[in-house]
Amino acid sequence: MRCIAALIACSVLSGSATADSKDGRLDIYFIDVEGGAATLLVTPAGESMLIDSGYPDNRGRDKDRIIHVARDVAGLSKIDHAAVSHWHRDHYGNHAALAAEFGIGTFWDRGIPDTLQEDDLFETRIAAYRAASQNQSRALQAGDHVPLKSGSPKLTATVLASGRKVIANDGRKNPFAHRHKQIDVDRSDNAASLSLLFQFGDFRFLCCGDLTWNIEGKLVTPNNPIGTVDIFMVTHHGLPTSNNPALVLAVDPTVTIMCNGPTKGGAASTLKTLHEIKSLQDMYQLHQNTKLDAALQAPAEFIANTGTTATCTGQWVKTSVAADGSRYTVQIGPSGRKRTYATRAHLVP
Repeated sequence: MRCIAALIACSVLSGSATADSKDGRLDIYFIDVEGGAATLLVTPAGESMLIDSGYPDNRGRDKDRIIHVARDVAGLSKIDHAAVSHWHRDHYGNHAALAAEFGIGTFWDRGIPDTLQEDDLFETRIAAYRAASQNQSRALQAGDHVPLKSGSPKLTATVLASGRKVIANDGRKNPFAHRHKQIDVDRSDNAASLSLLFQFGDFRFLCCGDLTWNIEGKLVTPNNPIGTVDIFMVTHHGLPTSNNPALVLAVDPTVTIMCNGPTKGGAASTLKTLHEIKSLQDMYQLHQNTKLDAALQAPAEFIANTGTTATCTGQWVKTSVAADGSRYTVQIGPSGRKRTYATRAHLVP
């Protein structure tokens, strides 16, 4: 009887440990898709949201990496929400395959265009996404909120930009507004990217897809309606057509994470802008830029992957926000050192 009681007690304790294993945390995984984008959030309620899904093809490389992180690392059995920031293949390329192999609940995007000027095969390629979402994907507009389950502290996901439209330019005067210099109009779908601001208690995370220079400037000049953030996912893989200093310096992050590839993104001009950030403590890169001087890039211990795509092991970067939103850790891969950062006192709109 004592043995049976001990087994029951052990089982109860084991069940409690499993149920409480997240301890109310918000986890964010930056998955290496070789210069595409795939960002997975797992909320304190156990709900999941994937933003973008990397390149298709490549023998399922990016799809498999996403499933590995979702299933084997995060412990998910499906993805509850899957968003597309914009209609380039390195951002929506695996949504259909993920829906078939792993499962997706609700699809979110900015609305599906009939054609895409930079992709002659778009009508063929988008057919798989339409089929996977059963033509029921939900379009998000600037100012909308993604309906995520929330407890205390509150978790919100606010759309700042969508389809070249941005939220109202309310808030404090942006002291870096003069850094915005209008450039030629970007007619690509990058400029139409969804931009999302996540807030969990005091913790704030900004993810702007591939939003480009002029729309970034439109969002934060002359006023800054975003305020400051803790983590900024460097926009557009760190390419110079994005990362307008009027926005980057205004949001003044403590940590930046760049989803670049060995030769895509991580541009010198973008890295120089990041080095200007007043509150910056650390910058992380998914890849070393193999064509750029190491002195400009993040220190080696803050770069998840080195070498070429052919030799890449696909290490991810993970942020884990404490249950009260007061602090967060960032680590590279499953055995990487966890660095702890305090959630800052924010300047809010």
